[in-house]
Amino acid sequence: MEANNRWFIVASVVVALLLAVMPLPLGWLWFRPSFTALLVIFWINRMPQSVGVGFAWLVGLAEDLVTGAALGTHALALAVLAYFSLLTYQRTRAFNPAQQLLWVFVLVGIQQVVGNWVHNLAGKPVPGLMFLWPALTTALLWPLTIPWLDHMAGRLQVR
Repeated sequence: MEANNRWFIVASVVVALLLAVMPLPLGWLWFRPSFTALLVIFWINRMPQSVGVGFAWLVGLAEDLVTGAALGTHALALAVLAYFSLLTYQRTRAFNPAQQLLWVFVLVGIQQVVGNWVHNLAGKPVPGLMFLWPALTTALLWPLTIPWLDHMAGRLQVR
């Protein structure tokens, strides 16, 4: 029996959660990338038969607990993101890097819109479109982090 090395998935989620709570200067908080969204998109594109909406929901729930957000905020937003990622993973694999970057921006933008909607329901409105900055920074990180994650997942034979 071969090891499938799924511990790497868990380790990447733990690192993403640590980056989600890493202290930043007050002026930079709006620009924090959504590392968990980046990982959900990556793992769904890499292993759509194993990683899905449930995985994204659990990661979002963990992010809610770690960041102190209202329980279910990130879980719902990441589940929606995972649903759209699962619908389009075959096309996304065929995209060139620039198209992937734009698609990640759209996906994370949808996630941020859902999260902002939940915040508005909770009485914490965000002025303007500031909540979309993480979509841009996450999309800009996509071409930098995904080749490394893909290399490591291939090297460790994550299945």
